[in-house]
Amino acid sequence: MTEPEGNYTYILRCRDGSLYTGWTRDLSRRVAAHNAGRGGKYTRSHRPVTLVYVECFATRAEAMRREAQIKRLSREEKLWLIEKSHA
Repeated sequence: MTEPEGNYTYILRCRDGSLYTGWTRDLSRRVAAHNAGRGGKYTRSHRPVTLVYVECFATRAEAMRREAQIKRLSREEKLWLIEKSHA
């Protein structure tokens, strides 16, 4: 499955239940890289990861700005965001 072109901010749930937030232009490739140990340094030791939240933006700057906003949220706020997206 191919995603529409865009810039994605995403949250991954790691094997231990921790959450990882990032951004990418190619979502499926990036998640696969995380699971192969070639993603973020943090996820290398917390595999496998599961994609649990995603937002799409027109520009890289918007995706990076949203990534920074989400990283400042508490764990509880991130979990609420994830739950709200599945409702």
